[in-house]
Amino acid sequence: MSYFAAAVVRDDGGWTAAEVSLRGVTDLDEVAERLRDVEPDAELSLLFVEADDTYLVVMRLDDGEDLRVFGSDSAYAEESRLGSVLVGDLKAPDLDDPGEPRRATGGDEESDQPAVDPEADPVGDADLLADLGIPAQRLAALCAREGMLPADVTAEVCQVLGCVDEVEELREV
Repeated sequence: MSYFAAAVVRDDGGWTAAEVSLRGVTDLDEVAERLRDVEPDAELSLLFVEADDTYLVVMRLDDGEDLRVFGSDSAYAEESRLGSVLVGDLKAPDLDDPGEPRRATGGDEESDQPAVDPEADPVGDADLLADLGIPAQRLAALCAREGMLPADVTAEVCQVLGCVDEVEELREV
């Protein structure tokens, strides 16, 4: 299973991005260490892992500590060794936020589609980007939106964060 892993780190100078190799990782601590290595003094580090145009995993470190992880679908753990490392031990998030309607984002107003695709089984901390402008419901809805690839979700999240150009430059290399 192929993957693309982009680290996006924020420090006093703004956002920078770097591709990260996850080859040979055996646990989340190793993944977190590789994310820390991108910029050890970063106040915020994010890792977007896109696998086979199907799965997305987002990881977050604040000041190099307190690893938080969200996966778009628990099936990734069954599909690959890397998926097992990244999301294998995660539980389903609580997406029942009474402050946000459970409707698909985008589309027409008459749509009664749920925000979360019944085929997808998101896992982990869906609220890990809430303080950055992407609440849990929105992240889950982006991942479940029909026709959205993991790269599209990453781009939309990075657009909100203000680092989309940095990530897109990595794709072009």
